[in-house]
Amino acid sequence: MDKILVLYSSRDGQTRKIVDVMLEEISGCEVVMQDLHTLPKCNLSKYAKVLIGASIRYGNFHPSLLSFVHAHHEQLEVANAAFFCVNLTARKPEKQTPQTNAYMKKFLRLSPWKPKTLGVFAGALQYSRYNWWQTRIIQLIMKMTGGSTDTSKD
Repeated sequence: MDKILVLYSSRDGQTRKIVDVMLEEISGCEVVMQDLHTLPKCNLSKYAKVLIGASIRYGNFHPSLLSFVHAHHEQLEVANAAFFCVNLTARKPEKQTPQTNAYMKKFLRLSPWKPKTLGVFAGALQYSRYNWWQTRIIQLIMKMTGGSTDTSKD
């Protein structure tokens, strides 16, 4: 039975939810799932496939993503590995592909690993979970980018 390693970096849980939906479509494989924020070094050669998903917060990936990629880029290059990012700009049709998404471009600029398989998914805007400061910052970002500023709706 093939083993698949799924690594994710999620702050509010949206990336994890996306991974969970993807895994519903996979059968006949053993899946090992790990939070990148707590992942020690690992041997990727034990896995038939590797999937990495990461979210954006305030324009940046969590530092654990790039730390992992820098530490394992040689293994990732030879592994059957894919990467996807989750961000609010992907809500716009013109920014929802790997070729047009600014955060995917940023990842590829910062990463020594150049995945052959890429994906982009829209993130969740969950005002009800944010504190007062987070709400104001995100409202400002949404106002500047044409997104929702209505805090009564997630």
